[in-house]
This record gives sequence, C-alpha cells and structure tokens, in this order.
Amino acid sequence: MNASGGRRATGGGSAPPAPPAPAALAAKVRTLGPSMTRSMQRVAEAVAGDPAGCAALTVTGLAELTGTSEATVVRTARLLGYPGYRDLRLALAGLAAQQQSGRAPAITTDIAVDDPIADVVAKLAYDEQQTLADTAAGLDTVQLGAAVAALTAARRTDVYGIGASNLVAQDLTQKMLRIGLIAHAPGDPHLAVTNAVQLRAGDVALAITHSGSTGDVIEPLRVAFERGATTIAITGRPDSPVTQYADHVLTTSTARESELRPAAMSSRTSQLLVVDCLFVGVAQRTYESAAPALAASYEALAHRHGALRAGAGDRRA
Repeated sequence: MNASGGRRATGGGSAPPAPPAPAALAAKVRTLGPSMTRSMQRVAEAVAGDPAGCAALTVTGLAELTGTSEATVVRTARLLGYPGYRDLRLALAGLAAQQQSGRAPAITTDIAVDDPIADVVAKLAYDEQQTLADTAAGLDTVQLGAAVAALTAARRTDVYGIGASNLVAQDLTQKMLRIGLIAHAPGDPHLAVTNAVQLRAGDVALAITHSGSTGDVIEPLRVAFERGATTIAITGRPDSPVTQYADHVLTTSTARESELRPAAMSSRTSQLLVVDCLFVGVAQRTYESAAPALAASYEALAHRHGALRAGAGDRRA
C-alpha cells in the first residue's frame, strides 16, 4: 500500500503473480541487478551464470559459495520473483535443462569504436532479439490484461514520457487515435501535469520511464493517481519510485549498457514491445469499431502515399 490513498501498485487485491518461468530468470537478473545490493548481486550473478551448479546447492551452500548469508540468498530469490529458495532451485534446474538441450552459446554484444559496420549490425540485431525475448519472458500477463481492460474502458488516456520514452508515448497515442480512442502524449512536463489535473475516475494515465525515477514523469502520474485515474507504469525497475503511484506495473528488460548505447536508447525496444501488446489487446477488445477506424484512416491517407510513389517514379525517370 502506498502513501497516496491506499491503492496498491500491483493492481488492488489481485493474487500475487506466479514465479517467473525458468527462461525468465536470466532476464530478471539483468533487469534487477543494478538495483540490488552488492551481496545480492553476487547471488544473482552466480545463479544466472551456473544454474546447474547452483540448483544442486542448499541455501547454506549457495551462501557460502557467494560469500553472503542465508538471509541474503532468500531475499535475492524473493526479489527475483520466487516465494522462497526452493522455488528458485526448481527454476534453476529447469533453466539448466534448457541450456543442455543444445542452445547455441550467447555471443558478446559489446560494440567497440573500431568494429566493422557488419559486426555492428550483427551485434545490434542479437541485442535487440535478446531484449525482446527477455521482456516477453518477464512480462506479467495478469497485469498486462488489467492494463488493457483499463485502456479499453477509458474516457481518455494520457501517456507520459521524457526523451526517448516520449517517442514511445507518441507511438502509443498515435495507434490509439487511429482506432478512435482519445489519447494524449504531452512532451512538455508542465503540460503533462496540467493535463493530469483534469483526469478523474474512468481515465487512464500511463508513465513510461526505464529508470522509474524520472521526476518529470512521476509528477504527472502522481497527480493523475490522486485524481482517481487508473495508473500504469512501464519501467525497467519494478521497485522504483514511479511504481508507488501505479495501479499496474509492466516491467521491461534492457540490453547491457555500453558507452555507445546507454540504457535510455536500448530500453526503447522493450518499451515498444509492451506498447504494441497494449495496443493489440485494446484493438482486440474493440474490434467492431477498431477495424473500420483503421481502414478509414488508411484510406484517408492512401492518396498521399500514392502521390509520394508517383513523385519517386518521376525522379527515377
């Protein structure tokens, strides 16, 4: 329960989410690692690096291996989404079995300044694929379904994001507008707050922030929360400040940061996946009105695309 009126960030009185599937374990470690204490990081890195070996260890054995305590091992298991160490061991055994089934070893995606462009393409492509797979594996479909239901029923939707996250916010609002739903993505932080003041029960406010600590995104979400709107957060940090004002939290994964590709850039891929899942879910629920609206918007713009193609043909001629 948060400090703003008793609404829970996990969506009211719903049952706790099921433990992550084995395939999601490595993704959870990558996502949550930066926010862990150093001792918890040692435990998380050990289980992700050697799932088979760690699955054979008792809680005492893993604590000794990582130079930590049994309490730290249990806290790490719970932070990764498992009720206790026993559940984590079962996931480790499942992950080890998957790895022994013949999957190719992961390639490094670190991009060097002097990498040939072909290597850059290959590394980025792999990185994007891994980020999408990690996000899909770790996405809470119960929370996703609740968010879709709220968006479908909303009188209007405000989407908040700054920088690269605002591009994702714009993407979602454009999609929703094309199926006849009212949506806004104010890029100015002051306008976002003034818009949020107008929200009420039956409206939705959605915040997109990888770090979960961007003040210009948290503030309008807080205002919307206090006005009674249903609030949603898309973030890479499920324990971050933005979630205290979110009724539903959708967690994204991100690639490992590098000098040439900081988290603000690499997080966009996973955010767009979540946005697409939300939009398709809403379009499914409103299909009878969404399908004609999409067709109408396509038809309204078709002549413009045709003119562009004709112009390109004239230039080639």
